Amino acid sequence: YALIIAGTHAALALLDWLSLALLPRLKRSFGPVTPPLISLTILRALITTLIGLIGNRSEGALIAALLIQAGILIISLYALWIEPFRLTVSRETLQSDRLDASAPPVRVLHLSDLHIERITARERRLQVLIEELAPDIIVFSGDFVNLSYPDDPETLAAIREVISQWQAPGGVFAVSGSPLVESQEMVGRFVRGTGIRWLRDEAVEVEVRGQRLTLIGITCAHDPEDDAARMRRVVQSVPEECFKLLIFHHPDIAPQASEAGVDLYLCGHTHGGQLRLPFYGALITSSTLGKRFEMGRYQVGKMTLYVSRGIGMEGASAPRARFLCPPEIILWTLAGCSKRA
Repeated sequence: YALIIAGTHAALALLDWLSLALLPRLKRSFGPVTPPLISLTILRALITTLIGLIGNRSEGALIAALLIQAGILIISLYALWIEPFRLTVSRETLQSDRLDASAPPVRVLHLSDLHIERITARERRLQVLIEELAPDIIVFSGDFVNLSYPDDPETLAAIREVISQWQAPGGVFAVSGSPLVESQEMVGRFVRGTGIRWLRDEAVEVEVRGQRLTLIGITCAHDPEDDAARMRRVVQSVPEECFKLLIFHHPDIAPQASEAGVDLYLCGHTHGGQLRLPFYGALITSSTLGKRFEMGRYQVGKMTLYVSRGIGMEGASAPRARFLCPPEIILWTLAGCSKRA
């Protein structure tokens, strides 16, 4: 039993290392090999030990251990090599009596959490999808750069190459992301000369296809009290009858935004957890509200909130992996309706 398990672990460790080491060589992702390799090795050892103790090192326990280890290998290969590149389009609709019922709907494309390291198949597919969808407006809710490459010239060039291709007749608008990921000075370098309108605690009225809506972009300080106070000040400067679309990096001020009169709140930050378990969901959200708003669409009072799963992956020692949480972009169709009594 011990010899078979030891040999299996050695072979699997080699396969894990090979899978992780090939990712940058084949230009899929560019993270360090050691942290995820250590995590996989510890996970495998814990599972084998647990099964051995429960099964008293019987033949059945050995077979179960081998099958589970094979399953971990298959899942890790899928999570590292396949799902991070399955960029999907989620489609949402919203009707509001603050939009013109006599005008055509307006299509808003929500992008979030690029976290670019280098240009890969994912970023190339993103541009193809944007061109196919041909939105009226594009909004980006922060985190342009990967944590591993904040000051890397090649990464800066890659970010600018990607975002300079974004085009929409009603404009392209962005807010900054987490302060620990990108400083205001960095965001300025990213967007300068690209045609993107960087919103910093301000509101801008956009008219497209006969519809008027107000985009409100708030800078993320990761201080919910301060973030909410600045959001309220900007929202209060917008006439009550205007449709208010809030662009902010994370969902942590959703209750305050609803109270302030925001109609639609688009954000990201959580990545949907990146790694999710069936029937439980995100293991980690990095939100002060925990799992309350981990991904997808929510109704918060009269306000609609959408938390994007994002496009890229955070970086540093975090795994370049997704499981049950493919990257997404969201196409919103916003239409007017008659005022309710």
